[in-house]
Amino acid sequence: MRGLRKRLIFALIFITCVVIAGSAGYMLIEGWSCLDSLYMTIITIASVGYKEIHDLSANGRIFTIILIISGVGSVTYALTTIAKIVVEGEIQEIFGRKRLEKKIKELKNHYIVCGYGRMGRIICRELKEKDIKFVVIEKEPDTFESGEETLVLKGDATKDENLKEAGIEKAKGLISVLPTDAENLFVVLSARELNPKLFIVARAGEEGSEQKLLRAGADRVVSPYHIGGLRIAHTVLKPAVVDFIEFATKSGNIDLQMEEITVQNNSKLAGLTLDECGIGRDLGIIVVAIKNASGDMKFNPTFRTAIKAGDTLIALGEIPKLKTLEDMATVKG
Repeated sequence: MRGLRKRLIFALIFITCVVIAGSAGYMLIEGWSCLDSLYMTIITIASVGYKEIHDLSANGRIFTIILIISGVGSVTYALTTIAKIVVEGEIQEIFGRKRLEKKIKELKNHYIVCGYGRMGRIICRELKEKDIKFVVIEKEPDTFESGEETLVLKGDATKDENLKEAGIEKAKGLISVLPTDAENLFVVLSARELNPKLFIVARAGEEGSEQKLLRAGADRVVSPYHIGGLRIAHTVLKPAVVDFIEFATKSGNIDLQMEEITVQNNSKLAGLTLDECGIGRDLGIIVVAIKNASGDMKFNPTFRTAIKAGDTLIALGEIPKLKTLEDMATVKG
């Protein structure tokens, strides 16, 4: 496409030069006015077949022949290039859409991100770093930088057909960070109806919207202004605590990371205590809390605390050791 655009620009520049040269030629050879010369040049290179404004001299006829050859050729070249751009652009769009649909159909247990504003960009970056599959629904996909390998579906996320096209029936979760609370509410209502088991996180901008979004079906609601205010206050009042939490949860931290790991059925960890499975002793991992299947959270569990299938371990440790623990939580005993 870039090559075609360059050729089109070259053709347009050449046509402009031909028009200028043709007008100047008639003015010099025939002594016509600027307007008559320009008009004669245009009807000549356009091959519309209108009669000459004035009778041509022998030199004027020779000049007209040269003008026809150069002008008509350049116009034909430009029109051909334009046609190629239009046709190839449409073909690329059709095939690009088909490839996108095929890739989305192949997805399973993926996430759908509705909106690619400032928050959407951060969310997508984190999901990419975790190598998690996701699809973005965005009205204006031009906001994506060229070369970004992201599945982007152009459309309105509040419409059911776009959510279905994003594979909501097979999705694991949905994140709605559209500009207004009303839009996020529509997305939550539609998503919950289309997939009752979907884990939904929504953004709330105004006070009072959180409860509405929860009633609509959201599992979690995040208010950026509320969280931002608390973060600033805690940074002033408890800077060391904030530094530690940021260090432990920051993506890309090589030394330390905090993760949640779910213990699968028949895992080798199920039925053992924290001491028996050697999480702290052998792996050097600190289990900060354990969340059971019913949603109850037990903070600072002792070494005698038993691990059950379905429990989620909130663990702090080195990334390689956390991966080992994750393997232990999924591998059958």
